[in-house]
This record gives sequence, C-alpha cells and structure tokens, in this order.
Amino acid sequence: MDGDLVTSLAGLSGLLTDHRPLRETLIEIAEFAVQAIPGSDGAGLTMLEDKRTQTVVASAAFVHAVDDVQYGLGEGPCLLAVESRATQTSGSLGGDARWPRFGPRVGRMGVHSVLSLPLLLPDRVVGAMNVYAHAKNAFDPAAVRIGELFARPAAVAVHNAQVLAESQQLAAQLAEALTSRAVIDQALGVLMSRSGASAEEAFGRLRSMSRAQHVKVVEVARVLLDEAVRRARSRQVAAPDLAID
Repeated sequence: MDGDLVTSLAGLSGLLTDHRPLRETLIEIAEFAVQAIPGSDGAGLTMLEDKRTQTVVASAAFVHAVDDVQYGLGEGPCLLAVESRATQTSGSLGGDARWPRFGPRVGRMGVHSVLSLPLLLPDRVVGAMNVYAHAKNAFDPAAVRIGELFARPAAVAVHNAQVLAESQQLAAQLAEALTSRAVIDQALGVLMSRSGASAEEAFGRLRSMSRAQHVKVVEVARVLLDEAVRRARSRQVAAPDLAID
C-alpha cells in the first residue's frame, strides 16, 4: 500500500482522540486526502444536511471558489457523486460534456482535474470528498483506487466527528439549562423572601419583568441576584463591628 496513504489512514484513526472542534477535524481529513491521493492540489468535504449539499471545509482557498461555482450552478461532480453514490472523475473539466456550465468556468480558473468520492456508510451518504488538481489528467486509475480506499474510513471519521460534535453541543446545552434553572430558582427565593409571594406568584413576576424588558427570564433572574448580592455586601460594610469586651 502507498506510504502516503498509510500515513493518512493512520492520521484518520487518531483524529477523535483529542476532542478538537468539528471544523478542525474536517479540515484535517481534507488535508489527509491531499496527502494520500497522488496528483491532488486541494480537497474539500461536502456534507449532506437536510438532504442538501453544503461544503463545510476545504484545504485550500481555490477549492472553496470551485465549489461555490458548482453549487451556484447546481451542476458538478460532487453533486453527481452524491446523487449516484459513485466516484466521479475528470481530467479535462473545460471540455467535459457532463457539466457544460461548471466545467468551462473552473477550467478558466485553472482547475482541470477532479476526483469526487461519495462518503458512504452502509445506510446513508454522509457527503462527498472533492479532490482537485490544476493539471490535466492528474488522477490516473491508481490515484482513483487510492482515493476510494481513503474515502471508506474517511466517511466513518466524518460521521463520528459529527456525532461527537452533536453530543458535545447537547451536553453544553444541558449544562446551560441546569445553570439557568439554578439561577431562576435562587431569584425566586429572593422575590419570595422580599414580598412573601408564593413560588408561582414570584415566577409570574419574573416572567412579567422579562416581557417588559424584552430579555430572557434567566437574564432578569441574574440581575435580581446581582442586586441582592450588592445589597447584602453593602449592609455588611455599613454594619458596625460587634466587639465583645
């Protein structure tokens, strides 16, 4: 097996061990693709979100520019790779009849070769990996074979990175919700102690203040708590020290 492919596959296997952000992980996958596939000058990952294609990351600026053309026209190798679940390749984009609008546009940008690989799981298409080159006929059959070998574990790595990111986001949302609930409960206690109101009445007051101020209930609660803390500290400073003779 090609040494660069082995190195790239080894890199894929360690991507999720350091819990980096999703975008950084995807960029690394794109960079590993460039390293693994002979002839490539840049690569991007196009993800499927709500059954729509959306490029998330790219290893080089020109890849973003090429894919902007592709999605703007609604025509190109990535879209066909996702639709057909099959590898798409071209060594002369400017004259490729499959993409009569996309090909000439990117050919004038100096990009002539593409290898677009669907990222497949047993039950779904995760997206596609798009590898581009400035030279014509940059991807020979050996490069295509290496690309397809790389795309299999890359699809798993992309999916796992997405699942991890979603889990981390959910955990953060739950932690924020718990914190917010604690702040609201403390603010209710302050209102109840001041006015003798019931918990339901105190919450109604918080909600009314939230609507009047056009801010979230938790933000109103934080302000009330801050004020209560300031008042308590002021009383402590103002009170004389009690000395026992």
